[in-house]
Amino acid sequence: MPVQRLNHAVLYVRNLERSVRFYTEALGFRVVNHMPGRAAFLQAEASTNDHDLGLFHLGSSAGASPAGRSTVGLYHLAWEVDTLGELKRIAGVLSEHGALVGASDHGSTKALYAHDPDGLEFEVSWLVPADRLTADDTIKTVALDIDAEIERYGEQTQGGVGVSFAAG
Repeated sequence: MPVQRLNHAVLYVRNLERSVRFYTEALGFRVVNHMPGRAAFLQAEASTNDHDLGLFHLGSSAGASPAGRSTVGLYHLAWEVDTLGELKRIAGVLSEHGALVGASDHGSTKALYAHDPDGLEFEVSWLVPADRLTADDTIKTVALDIDAEIERYGEQTQGGVGVSFAAG
C-alpha cells in the first residue's frame, strides 16, 4: 500500500520556547508534550494525530540552514486552513509577527508564505473545492488578492481537502 499523507514534521530550532510561542500564537497549534530545553510536540487545532509538529532545541549557536542556497534540503511545509476567512486572519497575524513574506494565487490553491523565527519557510493555504474549480484555475503563480477571492468564493466556504482538482 502506498504512502497516504504526511503525518507530522520535525524541525530543529535555535530557541525552543520562542518557536513554541510562534507556532502557537501565529498558527494556533497547541502543545501536547513539552520537554523544556529539549523538545516540544504540537498539534493542529482539529487534528487527531498525537502531534503534527515536533520542535527540537539546538541552541543559539546553531547556524542557518543552507538548504536551497548551497545544499539540497526541504524548501517548506504547507499547512491547510478550512476557509478564506481563516487565511485572511492568519495573514494578519503573520504580518503582526513580521513573518509574512508573500501571498500567491496558484489557481487551485490560495497561499501565504512566511518565515518562522529561525527563518524556516512555511506555507499556509486554502484549497479551492474541486466542484468550484474552473478552466481558469490552472496551475499558476500570481499575486493573491484575498479580498477578491473572498468575494468569489465566500469567506466561510470550506476548502478542498488535500489536492483539489476538477472532477471529470
